[in-house]
Amino acid sequence: MSNFDEGKVYFAKIIKGIAGFYYCIIFDECERKGQIFACKAKGIFRNIGVKPLVGDNVDFEITDTKDFEGNIVKIHTRKNALIRPAVANIDKVVLVLAVESPSPAFYYLDKYLINMSNAGIKVEICWNKTDLNMDKALEYAKIYTDAGFKNIIASTVEDGGLKTLKETLKGEVNVLAGASGVGKSSITNILAPKANMDTNTVSRKIERGRHTTRHSELFMIDNDTFVFDTPGFTSVESPTFDKEELRFHFNEFTKYEGKCRFAGCMHINEPDCAVKEALEKEYISESRYQSYKKMYEEMSERRRY
Repeated sequence: MSNFDEGKVYFAKIIKGIAGFYYCIIFDECERKGQIFACKAKGIFRNIGVKPLVGDNVDFEITDTKDFEGNIVKIHTRKNALIRPAVANIDKVVLVLAVESPSPAFYYLDKYLINMSNAGIKVEICWNKTDLNMDKALEYAKIYTDAGFKNIIASTVEDGGLKTLKETLKGEVNVLAGASGVGKSSITNILAPKANMDTNTVSRKIERGRHTTRHSELFMIDNDTFVFDTPGFTSVESPTFDKEELRFHFNEFTKYEGKCRFAGCMHINEPDCAVKEALEKEYISESRYQSYKKMYEEMSERRRY
C-alpha cells in the first residue's frame, strides 16, 4: 500500500523535468515527505503561457497511487528564474570552471557574472581541476577576488578538495553552472552520491565533454541544502542595460571612478583615464579590461541597429 489517496493535494518541489513529466518531491511535513511523483502540468498553465521549471514550488494532485503519478495544479510565486539554464528559486549560482582541459573562456565568464549580478543573483566562482595546475588556479582566483567575487579552489581527485565548496553551499538552493567538461557532474556526484550522474572524459581533440547533462536536475545534499546540475552553456547574451552603465558592473573600476580627466569617462578612448593608467600598472587585470572593452563595443553595435 502506498498510504496515499487519489485526489489529495501535496506541496512539493520540482527536481527534474523530462519529456513533459515533472518529478516532484513532497515537501509537506508528513510521513511521506521525500516521496517523488511523476506529474503532468494541467492545461491551464499552457493556456496562460506558464511552463513549470525545475526548482518551482508547486501543489500537485495525486492521480495514481500505485505508479506515483499526479497533476500539477498550482505553481507558487517564484523568487527568481533563469532562462539558460531554465531553473527557478535560486539563492546562488556557483560558476564552475576548469583551470585546464578545457581552458577557461574569460569573456563568457565575465558576461555571465554581469548577467547574474544584474538579475540580483549571488555568484561565486569555483576553480576545478586545480590538481592540474595550482599556480594558474591561484592566479585566476586573485583576478576575480580583486573583482569582488568569492573564489573556491577545488579538485575532485584530491582528498578534501571540495570541503570549502560544500561549506559555501550550506543552507541554500545552488546552481552549478559552467561549460561542458569542467567537472560539474563529477562535483555533484561527490556532493550528492545518490545522483549517480554519468561522467565521461573530455575529448582531447575538441576539449569538450562528449557527454553532458541533458536536463536540469535538483539534488538534495541535506535537509536545507540543494544543488542543481545543469546543461553546459554554449553562449551568453550581452547585458540588456545601456552601455554607459557597464563600467559600474566591473567592481575593480570603482576605486578609480571620478579620478579620470572627464566626468562620465567610459575608459575606452579618453585621455588621462585613471582606469587605463591602473591597467598599465597591472592593478587591473588585462583579461578583465579586454572583456569590458569587447562588451562595450558589442553594446554600441546593438544600439546602432
